Amino acid sequence: MASDISLSTATRSNLLSLQKTTDLIGRTQDRLSTGKKVNSAIDDALSFFTSRNLNDRASDLTSIKSGIQEGIQVLSTTTDALTSVEDTLKQMKAIAASAKSTAATDTATRDKLSSQFNELRSQVDHLVNDASYNGINLIKGDSSDSTVTADTLTVKFSEQTAASPKRELTISGIESDASSLNINSATSGSASTAWGVSDSTHSAVIDSAISEIDSALTTVRASAQTFGVNASMLQIRSDFTDSLVNTLESGAANLVNADLNEESANMLSLQTRQSLGSIALSIAQQSEQSILRLF
Repeated sequence: MASDISLSTATRSNLLSLQKTTDLIGRTQDRLSTGKKVNSAIDDALSFFTSRNLNDRASDLTSIKSGIQEGIQVLSTTTDALTSVEDTLKQMKAIAASAKSTAATDTATRDKLSSQFNELRSQVDHLVNDASYNGINLIKGDSSDSTVTADTLTVKFSEQTAASPKRELTISGIESDASSLNINSATSGSASTAWGVSDSTHSAVIDSAISEIDSALTTVRASAQTFGVNASMLQIRSDFTDSLVNTLESGAANLVNADLNEESANMLSLQTRQSLGSIALSIAQQSEQSILRLF
């Protein structure tokens, strides 16, 4: 029966050192190829799972940030529409002022202007009902259909749904169609409430329309300011969320990412050590072979 092969202490020591160096080279090569010093829980369980939790939260917040950006777009669409409504109301006021300045007997001109006034009034309805973004309209309304009401926008700020109070912003819509703004249609003809009435009472009738428009302008400007403030608030929250995501991702990367410059230097050092270890092992073996010369 053959006996086990025994290695000298010098050979065994050099061999073990060379094996350790080879293992370190393999680990360093993995770090250089993946860019990470922690590739699994085996490398460092605490860093691995902490990094994964940080990345998971960053991913959740990225989704929430997308919702915030969508909310900003909804509000941007709404304020743009209200600006157009305001411009339309100003034109209506100018038409009413022109009608008021006509001679009492110039009913034809006032009838024509009342028609233009009503056309612009209908454009107000078209503007607010077209101000929809991704199916959400914060200013729509329809006097002929009670089911058409302004939507409500809810924007989440946190992935923690069980938080109390909830970390979200709820923005209620404001119906801004002509009827909701209390703007009545201009009436043509010779009735006492019509713009075309042939006596001096037409001034009072048109003054009432101008008063309604002034009130509507005040309401529209207040609504635009409210939505604008909410948009600014969402932008601040979006910027904060973006910064928080960057911080979480940076923290996760610091836990697991390798310093490539350091690892490259380690690789060079280990390769040199491996070469020297091979030489040392060869020398140890040569010293054992010298015994053969005695025979």
